[in-house]
Amino acid sequence: MPVVVVESPAKAKTINKYLGDDYTVLASYGHVRDLPPKDGSVDTDAGFEMLWEVGSDSKKHVKAIADALKEDNALILATDPDREGEAISWHLEEALRKRKAIKKDTPVSRVVFNAITKAAVTDAMKNPRQVDMELVEAYLARRALDYLVGFNLSPVLWRKLPGAKSAGRVQSVCLRLIVEREMEIEAFKHREYWSVRAVLDTPRGQSFEARLTVLGGRKLDKYDLENAAAASMAVKAVSSRALKVQSVEAKPANRNPAAPFMTSTLQQEASRKFGMGARQTMSAAQRLYEAGHITYMRTDGIDMAPEAVAAARDAIKDRYGADYVPKVARVYKNKAKNAQEAHECIRPTDMAKAPDDIRLSEDDQKKLYDLIWKRTIASQMEGARLERTTVDVASADGQVVLRATGQVVLFDGFLKVYEEGRDDVEADDDKRLPQISEGDDVTPKAAALEADFAKAAGDADAVVIEDETASDLRQNGGSVLSADGAVLGQQHFTQPPPRYTEATLVKRMEELGIGRPSTYASIVTTIQDRGYVVKDKNRLIPEDKGRLVTAFLSNYFRRYVGYDFTADLENQLDEVSAGERNYKDVLERFWRDFKAAVDETAELRITDVLEKINEVLEPHLFPAKEDGSDPRLCPNCGEGRLSMRTARSGGAFIGCSNYPECRYTRAFAPPGDGDEDQAEERMLGVDPDTSLPVHLKTGRFGPYVQLGEVTEEEKKPKRASLPKGWDATQMDIDKALMLLNLPREVGKHPEDGEPVEAGIGRYGPFVKHGRIYANLPDVEEVWTVGMNRAVELIAAKAAKRGGRGATVPPLHELGDHPEHGGAVNVMEGRYGPYVKWDKVNATIPKGTAPADVTMEMAVQLIAERQAKGGKKRTTRKKAS
Repeated sequence: MPVVVVESPAKAKTINKYLGDDYTVLASYGHVRDLPPKDGSVDTDAGFEMLWEVGSDSKKHVKAIADALKEDNALILATDPDREGEAISWHLEEALRKRKAIKKDTPVSRVVFNAITKAAVTDAMKNPRQVDMELVEAYLARRALDYLVGFNLSPVLWRKLPGAKSAGRVQSVCLRLIVEREMEIEAFKHREYWSVRAVLDTPRGQSFEARLTVLGGRKLDKYDLENAAAASMAVKAVSSRALKVQSVEAKPANRNPAAPFMTSTLQQEASRKFGMGARQTMSAAQRLYEAGHITYMRTDGIDMAPEAVAAARDAIKDRYGADYVPKVARVYKNKAKNAQEAHECIRPTDMAKAPDDIRLSEDDQKKLYDLIWKRTIASQMEGARLERTTVDVASADGQVVLRATGQVVLFDGFLKVYEEGRDDVEADDDKRLPQISEGDDVTPKAAALEADFAKAAGDADAVVIEDETASDLRQNGGSVLSADGAVLGQQHFTQPPPRYTEATLVKRMEELGIGRPSTYASIVTTIQDRGYVVKDKNRLIPEDKGRLVTAFLSNYFRRYVGYDFTADLENQLDEVSAGERNYKDVLERFWRDFKAAVDETAELRITDVLEKINEVLEPHLFPAKEDGSDPRLCPNCGEGRLSMRTARSGGAFIGCSNYPECRYTRAFAPPGDGDEDQAEERMLGVDPDTSLPVHLKTGRFGPYVQLGEVTEEEKKPKRASLPKGWDATQMDIDKALMLLNLPREVGKHPEDGEPVEAGIGRYGPFVKHGRIYANLPDVEEVWTVGMNRAVELIAAKAAKRGGRGATVPPLHELGDHPEHGGAVNVMEGRYGPYVKWDKVNATIPKGTAPADVTMEMAVQLIAERQAKGGKKRTTRKKAS
């Protein structure tokens, strides 16, 4: 009875049901081995020999498989059908051979299936093969490259750029995309332009809308109507002329469906239609795959198995009729140069099962299956047949021409089921036009655009323009309206390129050839987890840390964050997987130049690095002023020079070189509208208890209130930052004193009599008892929370932490260990702060503040502590 190994218990359960009692199906729970997070795991002096280690959590799973092989001497590796799945199988086989669980006579085979269905699984069992070492070598090269970059570049960042975290090979390039887009947005100069449109009545009493395209006998360009005066003249010209239909042109058009999903397009469409992030999308898709509902979800292939195409055509005929089935099945070709992650598109395993035919309890899965089913069915449907109509309306003298466009769907085809979303809003040209004939006289429809005018003008009253050219026009805000309300000129401004969403970022990475299907979600997630990027309203915005890291890498490691270089390296890895290139040659070529670049930074001083970044970002941070004055001259003291400074937290700000005499600071961004006003001091009033003045100020972390002034002894006065959501322009003395008097004592705890306090900290509003901090959901509750509510929150937090640890909260929560899972925290100990993970306690080096410890530093400290601990245990055993 062979032992079959898959990645997850959910997958094992489904496959066991198909294979029955003739097989033992076990889960490896993902990768069982990885490189230890310490120096030397990839030996560059020994042919890139890699030191692998079975994870602490994986040992029990490997043991379970080894125990099963004692009774069933046959192993079938059935992990996922991509490079990563091949690597998991290889690792597992290697680990079992080291344990001598695989004997000389133990048959070991590899099977792959693109869907977890009974037919696919049983068919795979009939076609075993050996582990594909070319795919494994591509994995080894990728893993070694990521390790070499991470463990050589990250320490450079830590030493040369205070507060920076680690740098990844592909993540850094992805971050560069986001930072450069943000700088484009900040440097963008809006340009004003106007458009003119009219609502016209046909002789049959129907109306339609047309836009002005020709004025004064000349075709209008986008910026020809550049201000209100020009728009007023254009509105006057249109409203004062008789108009006639000059031409009506109808052209047939066809629209064909989009190809079925691959990983990147699924992530993009799920983001557009549902606002789902890449990680959320892949998690839901993983569960659908393991339940047998869809094919494998990590793929850059868009072709479909012949039997699936036939099933889709049958489903279309049954549900929508023969007219919706094209005479010849549609065939889609892969765009990827070397589509090797998995061979087929993402599709339902059973085309006959519409979303309503399967029971799914999770909303994400329901939405995603509905999307995948509709996209797959639509991809094999007949195209839509349309008729696009263009109508030109002109004055008799030819000085004015307006154009109306519309379309009619003659046959909906695939549109009956599905239409692909779009990232950019396009002009609405799909309106249906009324019956119009060439030569028809058309007249302005009175008051047709009054509502649009009022909306553009807000609720303000219209005003009359007194100049001769537009005496009968009304203007308000960004609109100009004819007297009869039928012709409207509207103001527009050019817009900067939009910030990336996860969907558009993945699309751009795919266009550049950066990353691969199995990596997109983790790349986008990693740069957010490291605090380099924040997602706001589904848009990705770079944080100060991200800008600094990008500026540093772009100057000192420019080649390695280059788009072409990264894409070429991805292509080389694909060539390794195709057997066209030796993976050690790829590593050797990369390492030789990369090591030289790392060595060149050894002599860099932090001050040199910061000054270099100042120079690079100068056009961005200190744009030229209209009056020609020095943009880096301190506006506060008039003598110091503004430059970028870094904080221990990893953030950055702009400060004066005359510090501490001059304490001027502003945010790490170009001086924008209102920034200077916010930075200026505003006195709110006087504290009645101390008679000290209370000021509103703006610092590097945003607006704050301050009690008193900085003394000659440089004693820091009491300050309090404004909570998130508080408007600095609405601050008054009462609100300021509320903040300055925090923390507030709620009362004495009923169990021990110790004080319970409410306040606002780095992570938001809280209640505190001893060393237990419990979050408050609303900042306003800081001043209203009572003892019963506070005790309840504190008890819940203590119970969640459990045991003695409940009374000792971490100084700094870093997240889960990236290699083995489990919380990694910075704790306060009897002999100083330390890093805690599982049962490992690693002392933090002297001089390192707890807040400065990053996950990468913690992982290295943990690994070093484990190595020391292992030697000690070995010594004790020998001595006994």
